[in-house]
Amino acid sequence: MRTAQDDVAEAIQGELRLMDPRVRVSRDLAGRLLDPEFVEVGASGRRWTYEQMLAALPEMPGTTEDGPRYEPSRMTGAVLAPGLVHLTYEATIAGRRARRSSLWRRGDGEAGWRMYYHQATPVPPGTE
Repeated sequence: MRTAQDDVAEAIQGELRLMDPRVRVSRDLAGRLLDPEFVEVGASGRRWTYEQMLAALPEMPGTTEDGPRYEPSRMTGAVLAPGLVHLTYEATIAGRRARRSSLWRRGDGEAGWRMYYHQATPVPPGTE
């Protein structure tokens, strides 16, 4: 029997995979983790759709093994409804820190957990 902890753990695993450079440069791998209805409001304020994100992701920070990588911290999650998990955490890359929030929803069949929504809000330097 699935538990809320199982669902949160699977969403966290997906979130961490999306930070992996090998996933970020692969349209196929990233596409399996993003919901077809995916939307992101990035730290810049830009709105991204599924197709826009998959096209841009290989050129974004965190896509090379020897370059800057995302460093997540304090990741927590909560089940909002069956098949819907909300994650919150902070991530730093190249000295820039942002507070992040993601909604993950479980698809039918082989789809599994996919990120439905993501938002990043920059944290000003010197802010705790």
